[in-house]
Amino acid sequence: MVGQFVSQALRDGRVSATELCRKCIDQIQRTHYLNAFITITGETAMEQAQRADNRIRTGKPLGPLDGIPFSVKDNFCTENIKTTCASKMLKGYVPPFSATVVQKLLDQGAVLVGKTNLDEFAMGAGSTDGVFGPIRNPWSYTTLYREQSTEDPDSDWAISGGSSGGSAAAVAALSSFLALGSDTGGSTRNPGSLCGVVALKPTYGLLSRHGLIPLVNSMDVPGIMTRSVHDAATVLRILQGRDERDSTTVQAPSTPPSLPEHFDIRDICVGIPKEYHAPGLSTDTLAQWSRVAAMFEQAGARVQEVSLPHTQHSIVCYHVLCCCEVASNMARFDGLEYGHRSTIDSSTDAMYATTRHEGFNNVVRRRILSGNYFLLKSNYERYFVKAQQMRRLITEDLKNVFRSGIDVLLTPTTLSDAARYTDFIQEDNRTRSAQEDVFTQPVNMAGLPAVTVPTALSRRGLPISLQLIGQTLQDWKLLTVAHWMEQQVNFPMIHLHGDSDERKLDRLVRERTHTIGS
Repeated sequence: MVGQFVSQALRDGRVSATELCRKCIDQIQRTHYLNAFITITGETAMEQAQRADNRIRTGKPLGPLDGIPFSVKDNFCTENIKTTCASKMLKGYVPPFSATVVQKLLDQGAVLVGKTNLDEFAMGAGSTDGVFGPIRNPWSYTTLYREQSTEDPDSDWAISGGSSGGSAAAVAALSSFLALGSDTGGSTRNPGSLCGVVALKPTYGLLSRHGLIPLVNSMDVPGIMTRSVHDAATVLRILQGRDERDSTTVQAPSTPPSLPEHFDIRDICVGIPKEYHAPGLSTDTLAQWSRVAAMFEQAGARVQEVSLPHTQHSIVCYHVLCCCEVASNMARFDGLEYGHRSTIDSSTDAMYATTRHEGFNNVVRRRILSGNYFLLKSNYERYFVKAQQMRRLITEDLKNVFRSGIDVLLTPTTLSDAARYTDFIQEDNRTRSAQEDVFTQPVNMAGLPAVTVPTALSRRGLPISLQLIGQTLQDWKLLTVAHWMEQQVNFPMIHLHGDSDERKLDRLVRERTHTIGS
């Protein structure tokens, strides 16, 4: 089956949607130790798969995703399926509707196998701070990693990245062909990088945010995680476009039916931001950055150093704006209408305060407190307005670079490969987020598209990825360059320790390139 599309295999009858769905659900259960899923929708998934088989059998598939299993980060609303945001605050909440991007996938016949784990309310960079516990990186359980470790797998494992760590782990562990995450400051690209999958953050407004429980409205974007750039492009074409329920959405530009297989990279100019040589950048990551830049140059692309002078201020700017919008967005969770409600009911104020104290973890409470402090009348000009001014300068830096003739920027996605969990939790959430988001969050402040592509394994046997940043609404061009890069680097497929790859369906599930689109 190597080299064939799964969607084509479904149409040819070489595999059924129910067989594919059962395989993914079995893989979820087999890799339960990763803690990637909060809810497994096995029964409804099999019903959806059966309906897909009936459509395919009669020659009436709904599209390229008909019968393809997918998973969704548990901060997207899903009709009649509980949505928790990995928080006690939303315990028992079952939305009466599905997020627009989820519904679009379902309308195409895609099969929802489960809701994935995350940092509480998507606040974090490691997927270690949710109420359901931390998520483990599947690459911690490969033969290569385990052979280098002398410790027990239960104590020596790497983080998955965050906050969409469950979605990244699900795709990397072969339990979903694609997954949705959310990206506010890098929350799709960070775990995508650490888990060795392709993670796309589209242009702000290209995908609807309706039904995505908000963190920072002005930066939130639904993200796409797949095992190849081609698959990310297939999903993007389905999800993009205006939505009357989200006034920030824009009309999608016209795009060809698929990415070009042959692309002249000599027409492309690649920028290398000099400010991204940040403190703490690992030697492995720097080596990959240099190698891929040289690869572009040797293939005939123009590669030149560029400057983004306000980069040094971006983390502080992002922190202020994030906390301010968090303070506003979290005000709706009061225990009165849905979710957790405290038993302390001596007064409305007491119930309200106690509910929020019990329902939110320390990370969420700190961001709410910080945001309310920044928004005080005495502080508003000093913090919020100043951060908005800096955001404009950061955006102008990026615009000026692209105006100078640069087509894409090539940067690291993270400082290093995935940290060990025991090392990662030595520092607080705020410090960790500042470190991990340094390369990713300027893109969100500017509303630009970016994609991370895995390039190689580190000396520890963990993925290293690089990020490509494109111009507004030039997501397709960005993916075309990413597709070319992906073909050159030849990143290896994952093989979990003790796994067998003998049966034809196993080989189909493991296929990396051109999995779900034709």
